[in-house]
Amino acid sequence: MKLAKQFLASSLALCAALLVSCAQVGLQSAARPDHVSHVVLVWLKNKGSAADRAKVIETTKMFRDQIPGIIAMSVGEPLPSARAVVDSSFDVGLVMRFESKEAMDAYEKHPVHTKAVKEILAPLASKIVVHDWTVK
Repeated sequence: MKLAKQFLASSLALCAALLVSCAQVGLQSAARPDHVSHVVLVWLKNKGSAADRAKVIETTKMFRDQIPGIIAMSVGEPLPSARAVVDSSFDVGLVMRFESKEAMDAYEKHPVHTKAVKEILAPLASKIVVHDWTVK
């Protein structure tokens, strides 16, 4: 019986550690109704510039820690594809999920976001396309 209790305690501790680890790397639960998805595609003035791409990616990564209301976020470069339906002409893609439309609206006006747009995105980007939708 004592061995079974120790095993159970160890198993619970392992599960808790895994949950904390998953949360730390940004793994989130599934989207719920009324969450908002926000997709941003960025084309750089210096097409394919690794330095400019890295600057945009690093700048947007800080949003997750500094702006409330963001549930999940991923950012990266396009995956080349031979499929005609895939547009991989952009340089950086960003997908965010917000708690609500109000949270997304607050993000748009947040000083960290407005500063990043003014100082990083606007000077480096030739084109930015945004798609937003409410999860159903």
